[in-house]
Amino acid sequence: MRKYTTLILAFLFVMTSSSLSAQQDEFGNWLMYFGTNRVSNDFSIHTEVQYRNHTVAPVNIEQLLLRTGLNYHVAKNATLTAGYGYINSYDFESEQKEPESKEHRLFQQFILTNKVSRLKFEHRYRLEQRWVNDDYRNRIRYRLMVFLPLNKPTITKGTLFLGVYDEIFVNTKDTFFDRNRLYAALGYQFNKTTQVQVGYLRQRVNDFGKSYLQVGFVYNPDFRKENPVTD
Repeated sequence: MRKYTTLILAFLFVMTSSSLSAQQDEFGNWLMYFGTNRVSNDFSIHTEVQYRNHTVAPVNIEQLLLRTGLNYHVAKNATLTAGYGYINSYDFESEQKEPESKEHRLFQQFILTNKVSRLKFEHRYRLEQRWVNDDYRNRIRYRLMVFLPLNKPTITKGTLFLGVYDEIFVNTKDTFFDRNRLYAALGYQFNKTTQVQVGYLRQRVNDFGKSYLQVGFVYNPDFRKENPVTD
């Protein structure tokens, strides 16, 4: 276990050093919570909060994202979701107390997973209907994420793992390419319900790119009273 602790500390050192050496408006920070709250064998409730900052110190807010949805578990490796998100966005070092933009968003998504040896692949397809201030927009997203357990055959209690994804966003009108996100992180599975990931995200919007230090907390409680089916 000592070698995995050393790996985590080395990763955090590299991330922190990179962020401190960057200009404040070139390296941001995302603090995130995700939850899948299982209420029956077929349904669960998605909960999500993301506090995004222009700077690596969480003192200059860029976005506050709140998202929820109803998941339908089609099969052990397939989930359909319909949900709603509310997003406030702020300009860098803005003197305005109110957000520069407010967004109401509906979304529908399909997540499909499969395994190849130790690797777990997660395909996420998402449609979004967005009301940004007075402007209506549609967007399509696809994310491919790969998980690799480092000290166990699968991700179970006590597993240190690597997570990597790439996600592309496209619009249905105006500028076709919206953005791309490339992400890599180390994660630790504390128990069946609780997980933490610390990682690096590189986001490119048109010709502008920015890096983010990400800290994600995942908590998936199971509220089924009888005969839960393990995914």
